[in-house]
Amino acid sequence: MTNELSRHSALATRHIELGSGLEDWNGMGTAWTYNTDPNDEHDAVRTVAGMFDMSPLKKVFVSGPDAAATLDHLTTRDIFKIEPGSAAYLCILTENGGVADDAIVSNNGDNEWMIVHGSGDTMALLESSAEGRNVKITFMDDLHDLSVQGPKSCDILNANCDIDLPSLGYFQHAPATLFGHACRLSRTGYSGERGYEIFADAAVIVDIWDNLVGEGVMPCSFTALDKVRIEAGLLFYGYDMTTDNTPWEVGLGFTISKSKGDFRGKDAVMAAKGKEAIKNMCLDIAHSEMVAGGEVLSVNGEDIGIVNSPCFSHRMNKSLALAHVSPIVSVGSVLNVKGDGIDTTATVIASPIYDPNKSKTHA
Repeated sequence: MTNELSRHSALATRHIELGSGLEDWNGMGTAWTYNTDPNDEHDAVRTVAGMFDMSPLKKVFVSGPDAAATLDHLTTRDIFKIEPGSAAYLCILTENGGVADDAIVSNNGDNEWMIVHGSGDTMALLESSAEGRNVKITFMDDLHDLSVQGPKSCDILNANCDIDLPSLGYFQHAPATLFGHACRLSRTGYSGERGYEIFADAAVIVDIWDNLVGEGVMPCSFTALDKVRIEAGLLFYGYDMTTDNTPWEVGLGFTISKSKGDFRGKDAVMAAKGKEAIKNMCLDIAHSEMVAGGEVLSVNGEDIGIVNSPCFSHRMNKSLALAHVSPIVSVGSVLNVKGDGIDTTATVIASPIYDPNKSKTHA
């Protein structure tokens, strides 16, 4: 286990029992692997249901008369268009228009909002946006996030909760009771499947986990999470985007509400449109295994990109990767791939490669 972790998941004992060494991500021990085969975990998500402990994501409540105005300044979306019971995926930018983090913001009603974010600078930038405003910011690390993903997730959860879960639309959420415990259920996830995030306190999350295992939901590691999210073309902050990238470059321009008022980085990011230095694309690598990441991509001896997020999909029998490449590269281009112990080629393919019409998440 990583020493001196600053945060603790109440599910840590369950992860250890399953063979995890609790590697550090975002200051919390995280299940990057279990004793189970990540391919079996991958299959569970795609065919039945799997669950991921997403508690390393940071949950911050923003409340008060100026909560919406604070979040509107912080983020790229028009926050005032997010109705109570709805949520939106968005970016947080630096003053220079680079991606400082990505997040989901949920409107809980009554001037209360929740922002769930990863390893970027959201908290510091949120506090800066709150200066001079009538707003309260509360980091809720006792609140855990358990993500149940897969085609049977709705049936399993709906049979054990007190709300009509099938009627909850994509990116909608509601307070609920699940296995007798108070929680919030959100139709969101990071898998390319229909799924739900369960936000519940540390005191009850282990019992919810145990009940889900009893219902046939398979615990899944972050190794399996990488497989499903790369197939679905979903980005991981710090790997597929950093402050060096604008949303336009990594395919997140859709998160920018162009007609909204001022927000941090607005002038810079608007000026950067059409001046992209790279773009994010998916590769089908001619290799029988997952590559390591960091491989250099080239065409005719000229370096034009780098591999960021690799995986091997046994379901597609492909070595896949998300990569940053030159804007001149297009789907169908063949690139040379070179790194430690590997010298091969890759074909640029359309992303997402899994469920390209997103019929599973949006149905």
